[in-house]
Amino acid sequence: MNVLDVLAGVLVLGGSVFALTAAIGVVRFPDTLSRMHAATKPQVLGLLLVLAGAAIRLRGHPDVGMVILTGLFTVITAPVVANRVGQLAYREQAFRDDLLLRDEIAQRDETARRNDA
Repeated sequence: MNVLDVLAGVLVLGGSVFALTAAIGVVRFPDTLSRMHAATKPQVLGLLLVLAGAAIRLRGHPDVGMVILTGLFTVITAPVVANRVGQLAYREQAFRDDLLLRDEIAQRDETARRNDA
């Protein structure tokens, strides 16, 4: 067993831990916005670590290109999906006000109303 195999194993295990913490966060967090955070940030990092480990293990194999495309697609789409889910949760009032430190959407809407008047 060489150093690259050990590194690939560490990356896959580390990514799996991040994915596990994301799953626990989705189950345990109290509202939609908190769950959305848990479902995107650690999940994407976990997937990227697993894919990096797989790419190291598959070095020289034609499937490495597909692994890279999978990682790129995830990095591109996850923030967009999280933003849309967050906007929908806000509009549907599916969050706890006491957990918000600052409500930037309400501030923006209030500023727009004052400018229109």
